Amino acid sequence: MPRTPRTPQTGEAAEAPEPAAPGRRPAPDRILVVEDSPEDAEAIERALRRTHPDLVLEFTARGQGLAADLLSREELPGLILLDLNMPGTDGHTVLEQIRSHPELGAVTVVVFTSSTAPAEVDACFAAGADSYVYKPVNFALFQTVLKGAVDYWRQAGSGAGSGAASVK
Repeated sequence: MPRTPRTPQTGEAAEAPEPAAPGRRPAPDRILVVEDSPEDAEAIERALRRTHPDLVLEFTARGQGLAADLLSREELPGLILLDLNMPGTDGHTVLEQIRSHPELGAVTVVVFTSSTAPAEVDACFAAGADSYVYKPVNFALFQTVLKGAVDYWRQAGSGAGSGAASVK
């Protein structure tokens, strides 16, 4: 099934994720954050701990080898928050590597970055991103936007409701 990218801000329904390989369903309560900035990683952790204390959070600062690491796991994350601008293997490459493996097709990838360039957005959707969310500078807005994105994709991944959500 082709992926139809949607953003939480649109309120449009997302298509159901592609099925995972048998025994390798993504865990909706597990989020992998791929972020090289210690400050941004700390802000993401603070925001998610406040809004979703039930989540299992994992952080990595490097994209190199991430797809291979995911393929070797018993349990896949339900959501990957992916920064684009990382040294070495950047977020675009990581996204392409993840999407090149059908076994990882059901893992939701949300690009969460400071880049607002339309070409970046288009390139990420073309490479298979499920959503593209800008990192606000203000922490309160940062927390609200992050909460909306996580809520949206957890709901879409569980098949509950219509899959529609809005940022409040």
